[in-house]
Amino acid sequence: MYSYVARQPILNENKQIEAYELLFRDGKSSAFPDIDPDEATSNILTNNHLTLGIEKVTGDLPAFINFHEDALLKHFPSFLDPNSVVIEILEDVPASSELLNTCRALKKKGFKLALDDFEIDSKWNRFLPYIDIIKMDILATPLDDIALFIKKINQPHIVFLAEKVETIEQFEALKSMGCTLFQGYFFAKPEIMKQKRLSTSKQSVLELLSHSSKEQFDFDEMSNIFEQDPGLTYKLLRFINSPIYGRSQEITSLKHALIYIGDIELKKFIALLALSDLCQDKPTEVMRLSLARAKFCEQISNHRTDNENPPKAFLTGILSLIDGILDQDLHTVMNMLPIHSEIKSALVEGRNYLSTYLALSEYIERGNWSQSAIVCKELKINFDVCSEAHQTALAWADDILSI
Repeated sequence: MYSYVARQPILNENKQIEAYELLFRDGKSSAFPDIDPDEATSNILTNNHLTLGIEKVTGDLPAFINFHEDALLKHFPSFLDPNSVVIEILEDVPASSELLNTCRALKKKGFKLALDDFEIDSKWNRFLPYIDIIKMDILATPLDDIALFIKKINQPHIVFLAEKVETIEQFEALKSMGCTLFQGYFFAKPEIMKQKRLSTSKQSVLELLSHSSKEQFDFDEMSNIFEQDPGLTYKLLRFINSPIYGRSQEITSLKHALIYIGDIELKKFIALLALSDLCQDKPTEVMRLSLARAKFCEQISNHRTDNENPPKAFLTGILSLIDGILDQDLHTVMNMLPIHSEIKSALVEGRNYLSTYLALSEYIERGNWSQSAIVCKELKINFDVCSEAHQTALAWADDILSI
């Protein structure tokens, strides 16, 4: 039995990562999405948790996990740690007395409880003393209704989490209403209203980034760019000697570093270092997601057999959020970057094989298993391979950010 997992970041009002919601599916439900929803969650956790490791998926952050009625009332996995798991009660679970007793029992064990996709209804009032988090779907509930409910409710211990927040404007409005946790991709979107001008140093970083898509490096030109930024040079040396890559070589000069690491790895390092510099004022999750997409696209490219260029796929993934990172319109950013036309086409038009890799990554991120399976079939890649690549990419991104 295989299991697949997607993780969706949960951020606080300062756009700092607080937790991840985990979306589990098994191989059967991925292939047949109309399967009984009460099947799976506890069985998947029981059969796969010890192999997969929830803490590995979340980087030791708390995990929000969905539970259907049957899993909550009859088959709750007893091995879960109350300090690392938030139990999400799904919206289709009946507000029964049996569920209320289960909530009391889980609270006594130390678990935090969340009501998912909360519907404003008096039937939930008796549950509120045992609920820690209420998740509001802003696409299903008008913002005015959310504001009124938060103002009206008299439960100081309850935290409000806004789901499906896609714009900075929504984020700011919800924050002013009293929401303190947020899900959605607002953190990765450009704040165009600022219209920031790029500094000279960032222009140099973008110039360095453009080298990542070239077939051959001009080491003299690259050395000049590094020499103008001691911080980037330091980071390059630091990453080269990182245990994650098994490097123990003593680097004696910048030229030595550039030659030693090799063209393919150096292209990835340049993209990574440039992104790190550009992300200084952005939530860490933007860089984490960019890194994970880059590694995922690279792995999918490696599984293809038609003489592809994995570094090109890597760069496509790492640039997938560049407009939000720079707070610039995507077309404006692409005009600044002399990168390969296929990468530009993938990011702007979404009409080639690189964009297909990127789309697959995004489907898996969101737990859209049925669409993921369709794209895997189109690419002639086994779904299990894609799932493993996604988990590897998440772990790699987490490891890189811990250096």
